[in-house]
Amino acid sequence: MSTKLFRTRTAAVAAVLALSATACAVPDAQFVPLFDQFELVNNGDNSKLEKVADGFAALLKSEPTNPVLMAYAGTTTAMKSNTTMLPWKKMSYAEDGMAMLDKAIAMLTPEHDKPIQHATPGSLEVKLLAAKTFLSVPGFMNKGPRGAKLASDLIASPLLATAPVGFQGVVWLTAGEVAVSEKRAEEARRHFNKVIELKAPQADAARAHLAKLAK
Repeated sequence: MSTKLFRTRTAAVAAVLALSATACAVPDAQFVPLFDQFELVNNGDNSKLEKVADGFAALLKSEPTNPVLMAYAGTTTAMKSNTTMLPWKKMSYAEDGMAMLDKAIAMLTPEHDKPIQHATPGSLEVKLLAAKTFLSVPGFMNKGPRGAKLASDLIASPLLATAPVGFQGVVWLTAGEVAVSEKRAEEARRHFNKVIELKAPQADAARAHLAKLAK
């Protein structure tokens, strides 16, 4: 093979790889407004949950290989278990959502360590969504230990320092809450103090946790 032909083919391969990497993300104009509504749901406004879940499902159809979108679709599906009194429907939403989260984790490759949506490493965002969902479902579903392990993996990741401060704050706060639930008070204090040290948006919540630990 001639050097010129080799370089041409190499350039073509590089172009395809670059395209596949960027094709995984959806434009901020589509993602950010939906994420902002997701945050409202996260803070207790379930009136927007159906719309947000449908929105992430639609984005996932446009980018089915995007693990971050898969994770958001899974999380919002699991959240819908809190909107019905029917036991079978609660279980269906929870199980379907967690299955999507498992699939999102399985989709992760080293390529997803790069930012995918809103300047956050995709692998971290998937694992955080999974951790928080697994930690929130009823204990009989036996997902708590896996959620705790994911939270531990997140704070140990060297990628965490590259994420936006708000994202880091959620991670450290979640790890602190896990430590509290497992009666590791000193570790919990370290994690909550890290949130404050970062001057993250979750600093007041961290202070409130520290105040409870001081009693």
